[in-house]
Amino acid sequence: MIDPDINEALNKQINEEFYSAYLYLSMAAYYESIDLGGFAHWMYAQYQEELEHGNKLYHYVNDRDGRVTLTKIEAPETQWDSPLAPFEAALAHEQYVTDSINKLTALAIAKADHATHVHLQWFVSEQVEEEKTARDIIHDIKRVENSPDGIFLIDRELAQRAAAPGHEEG
Repeated sequence: MIDPDINEALNKQINEEFYSAYLYLSMAAYYESIDLGGFAHWMYAQYQEELEHGNKLYHYVNDRDGRVTLTKIEAPETQWDSPLAPFEAALAHEQYVTDSINKLTALAIAKADHATHVHLQWFVSEQVEEEKTARDIIHDIKRVENSPDGIFLIDRELAQRAAAPGHEEG
C-alpha cells in the first residue's frame, strides 16, 4: 500500500499534468486562431504528451494500490500577445512542473519510498528535455520575431513534430 502522503502528492501531480495538457490545448487553439498551423500542431502534440504523463502517474497510483482522486482543473489562459508569448508561458509552466516533480521526488526520498523514487526518475529526466525544448524554440522565435518570413519558416518546422504514439490530430 502506498504511503498516504505520497498518494496525496501523486494525486496533486496528476492534476498538474492534466492542467498542463489543458494549457497546451489552449495554446494550440490560440495558434489556430492566428493561422499558425505548425505552432498549433506542436502544441497539440504537447497536449497529447502531457495527457500521457498524467496517465502514467494515474496508473502508477493504481498499481501501488493507492486511490486516484481527480480534482478541479483551472481554466488556462486563452489569449497571448504574440507567437512568442505562449512559448514563454510554456517555459515558465515547465519550470513550475519541474519544481513540483522535484518536491515529489524529495518526499519519496524522505519517506524511503524507493518504488516511487525510481518511477519519478523518468519525470525528472523528461523535465530537463521539456525545458530545453521550450528554451530552444523561444531562442529561434526571438531571432526572427519581427520577420513574417522567419515566423513562417518556424511554423513549417514546428509542423514536423510527430504526434504522440497512438494519437492523431482530428
